Amino acid sequence: MSIEDLISQEFSRNIGLVSEKDQAKLLKARVAVAGAGGVGGIHLLTLARMGVGNFNIADLDEFERANISRQFGAFQSTVGRHKAQVLAEMVKDINPEADVKIFSEGVSSENVRDFLSECSVYIDSIDFFEFDIRRLLFNTARSLGIYSVTAAPLGFGATLQVFSPTGMSFDDYFGITDEMTYEEKIAGFAAGLAPQAFHGAYLDASKIDMKKRKGPAVAPACTLCASLITTEVVKILTGTGQIRPVPRYLQFDMRLQKWKKGHTLFGGKNPLHRLRSKIALNFFTSGMKNQKKN
Repeated sequence: MSIEDLISQEFSRNIGLVSEKDQAKLLKARVAVAGAGGVGGIHLLTLARMGVGNFNIADLDEFERANISRQFGAFQSTVGRHKAQVLAEMVKDINPEADVKIFSEGVSSENVRDFLSECSVYIDSIDFFEFDIRRLLFNTARSLGIYSVTAAPLGFGATLQVFSPTGMSFDDYFGITDEMTYEEKIAGFAAGLAPQAFHGAYLDASKIDMKKRKGPAVAPACTLCASLITTEVVKILTGTGQIRPVPRYLQFDMRLQKWKKGHTLFGGKNPLHRLRSKIALNFFTSGMKNQKKN
């Protein structure tokens, strides 16, 4: 099937909000998505329905029954199946012409450049607690001249941060250095993701398991993340619309009906960011101590 046929049939309802010329750009583009779980799965499917035509997908996990509440590739029929393989099949079912490369072993320092090869955008969808590989992906994408986009599902809301390859880096925005402990890096990451901790008003912190690296997450937040991600990716790939990279951010909470379009001046060097990082560090470390006691 030609690109013209796809535009006139499968993706015809996109036209009017994107032009035929821009839809053709999307169909030719390649996007890298690391993680095919809660946010990664819905990112992939939303991008595929928007007409993005080619993907590199990385994930090393299989679906479990506990994934069904929020992961959009998780069904009773896919429990035990490899996440990236399932999502690749779903993308191909939307667009049979899509070219999907699967990295079933996940991303490592050995294959990170292959994973990002030929891609115009990297989408961060890996687990919150997997910090070192996330940092590697963002920094490698920057070195290759690739945009990186992340949207975190927080409570019944989401955040959005866009990293331009010529703008503030991942390390500078989150205030990360090599000398930091794992807990300090995670605290800085959390503080940068959610400068406005809206979800703290109703989050039951006792349900966060630091030992197992798990916390509450709901499907509506994942869906909102996908909407934010896809909109930004369309703007980046087509060159239309304003991109507002970090230290700017967007944050929403649908339950509280609050939102914030903010700017963390100087990123990780901002005194408010440092204060939020200290608060987050205390939260994470106290949680780990309490769970060790139990």
